[in-house]
Amino acid sequence: MAIARHGSGVRASVGAVASQIHPVFMLPPLAASGFGAVLAGFGAPRLALLHVAVAFCALYTAHVKDGLVDFHHRGEDDDHPLTRRGCHLALAGSTALFFVGVAALALRVDAVAAILALPGWVVAVLHAPHLDTNPFGATLGYPVGIGFALLGGYYVQSRTLSTTALAFAAVFVVVLAGIKVVDDTTDYDYDRSVDKRTVAVVVGRHRARVVAGTLMTAGMVAVVALSVTGVLPRGSAFATLPFLTVAVVARRADAELATMLLVRASYLFFALLVVVAWLRPLAGVAVPDITVLGPYTYLATELLWGAAALGLVVRAGALRAAARTAAVLYPFAYVWDWYTLSVGVFAIPMRTGIDLLGIPLEEHLFMLVVPTMVVGVHETLRELDDSDSTEENA
Repeated sequence: MAIARHGSGVRASVGAVASQIHPVFMLPPLAASGFGAVLAGFGAPRLALLHVAVAFCALYTAHVKDGLVDFHHRGEDDDHPLTRRGCHLALAGSTALFFVGVAALALRVDAVAAILALPGWVVAVLHAPHLDTNPFGATLGYPVGIGFALLGGYYVQSRTLSTTALAFAAVFVVVLAGIKVVDDTTDYDYDRSVDKRTVAVVVGRHRARVVAGTLMTAGMVAVVALSVTGVLPRGSAFATLPFLTVAVVARRADAELATMLLVRASYLFFALLVVVAWLRPLAGVAVPDITVLGPYTYLATELLWGAAALGLVVRAGALRAAARTAAVLYPFAYVWDWYTLSVGVFAIPMRTGIDLLGIPLEEHLFMLVVPTMVVGVHETLRELDDSDSTEENA
């Protein structure tokens, strides 16, 4: 029986097998493996190439399996280069090469390196028709595979996992999950017709875009915060700027165009992170030391964030709601704060020294600023959601 559905002979068979190498689909995981190696110092280039090859075999398996299920079983795709037998042979070959590579990782590195490579193949085999029938599997399969590719690439260089590598992997998973949610909205009608429960099918297209925006924003905020605190290389925060710029534009685009924009923005985001991890441009730069304000340090930060919180609630027309929320929470926060200070849970050295009702003045302000900020953010997000919903229904 033939391997290729279109044409015959060796050339047609090789072309059909090679057609399952999709650079757009494969580049991010392979790049994640390389990024993990760079992050670890890239001390063993041959091991890095070995890990990339193993990841490639897992990705090839995933694509062939998806084609087998979507065309030959579900009839979802209009065409496919491989026959059913060709798909099975390609799967057998890629799986055999994958496990040869895993064995090589176990011998040349250790068992942990081999174990970290396995999730990529497991996701590849189970994605269709199992994982892609529920919102978690459909959304997280590909991003989780990329996360493990990064961790594996890092581990084969260092034989350990650092907080930085784990943080980067988590960020990649969250950001790519957001993009995947947007991508799945393009197939909303078909997925709903075959009971494929993607996030869009479960919560609706509008809410899915909200979920996607929340995930991507969380990922970018995490990069900025972890960059400032030094968990990620200093300068990583700058990699978020192009992505956020494109994401703002993509909010108003249809799902197909938004996916194209976000995928390309993610490539630029990851490329900039590689540059930062390789060059460490701000490695010697320390965060600003505001303790030069002496006893007014804590008070100054509260006035800054208090002004931001007040601006949010005024803009959202939620000043009364913020005041009421702060008033209700204040007694509980006051007792909690007084008790924790009394038993020595924490201390506040950079303060004015002014006490009121048994606790520092700054703590009273803190108990007003936090609920005001929460209400301001909540109302601002709700306003954005209502605006998007109005535009979608227009």
